[in-house]
This record gives sequence, structure tokens and C-alpha cells, in this order.
Amino acid sequence: MRLFNKQSGFTLIELIVIIAILAVFAGIAVPNFLSYIPKSRLNGAARQVMGDLMAARMKAVKENNRFRVFFLSDNHHYKILDDDNNNNAEDSGEWTNIKDIQSEYSDVTFSATADPIFYPRGTAYGTTIILTNSAGSTKDVKVHITGRVKIE
Repeated sequence: MRLFNKQSGFTLIELIVIIAILAVFAGIAVPNFLSYIPKSRLNGAARQVMGDLMAARMKAVKENNRFRVFFLSDNHHYKILDDDNNNNAEDSGEWTNIKDIQSEYSDVTFSATADPIFYPRGTAYGTTIILTNSAGSTKDVKVHITGRVKIE
């Protein structure tokens, strides 16, 4: 009795068919993925701004003094001020933290109707921050007078 060595594997035609199917799936997936990226950056930037505003509110309550957030005119930097003497201005010796939204979210800019102030009781001078991405989509981060920060 003779045993035959049967070779197994894929033929060239089978490989070409599989590659063609993968190319069709990639052609469908890539445009959808590329449209998802700016939306994802906008959502991430809104969450970052909201988180920093909520942290400023918590610090105002904890330290029993005002915290003010200044949205700078370049539309991508903002400054958090620990206003120790509660005069709503930056004085020497007061702690500040400057954040750049474009360090992580390169195509996002913002505009604010006013600079929010968080008071020691947890309330706030309210405002709306409008974030915009390169595709023209927008997200609003609202600071209510009750101190609540919300993405809308």
C-alpha cells in the first residue's frame, strides 16, 4: 500500500478572492472612520473642558475661595485661577494653571460668552462655552448659576 503525500494550502485564485473581499470592506470602512475622527475629538475636548470646570468648582468649595476660568482670545487656551483674595483678577502669588485644548484635540477651538466664576458655596457665574471642530460641528458646555456643568 502506498501513501500519497497530499499538499494542503491555498491556491493563488483563493488568495486573490480573499484580498479583493478585504479591499471592498476597507473601501467601505475607511470613509466612515475618517468622518468619525473629528466627532470623537470634539466629544473628547468637551469632556476635558467640562472636567476642568467641575474640578475648579470642587476646589472653590474645598478651599473656600473663588476660582475663575479665563478663556483666552486665541480660542484654544484657557486659564484656571485660584482667586485667593476674591477680587476676580490675577494677582501675584495666586495659583494659575494654563490649559491648551489643542495639545490633545488639534482641530478643536472654542468661544465663550463669559468667563465662569465658581464661588465657595458651589454656585457659579454661568456661561456657555461653544466648542467647534474642523468639520463645523459644535458642542456646548454650559455652566449654570447653580454650579452645574453640563455638555449639551
